[in-house]
Amino acid sequence: MSDCIFCKIVKGEAKSRKVYETEDTYAFFDIYPTTRYHTLVIPKKHYTTIFDIPEQELRSVITSVKKVAKLFEEKLGIHNIQIISNSGAVAQQEVFHLHFHIVPRKRGDGQNIKWNKDSELVKDFEDMLDKIK
Repeated sequence: MSDCIFCKIVKGEAKSRKVYETEDTYAFFDIYPTTRYHTLVIPKKHYTTIFDIPEQELRSVITSVKKVAKLFEEKLGIHNIQIISNSGAVAQQEVFHLHFHIVPRKRGDGQNIKWNKDSELVKDFEDMLDKIK
């Protein structure tokens, strides 16, 4: 896709700070990091969301996600990470090229995803399961 910034990065037409690369994937520092070493892992081929990528290619991306996480663990002693992928505008995807965020975490870093432990949704589990079976 000609106007995709991530495709331009893969082609060498836009600058990035490469962390890791394979034949099918590319990992680089996020230019808007939420923590130190915040990295994005992408397939080199353009796919908009997780719904578009063939399973074999997704396996390559996930394997690279794990390799980058292990690199951080081995080289930096980082044992706490979040792996995040937003698919679609409502889910806050801003660059429409499938990507996974690897966000190293440490206590008190100020980055919090708030889980609703008092959610009424738990009452609907059986109904939700029926709808996806």
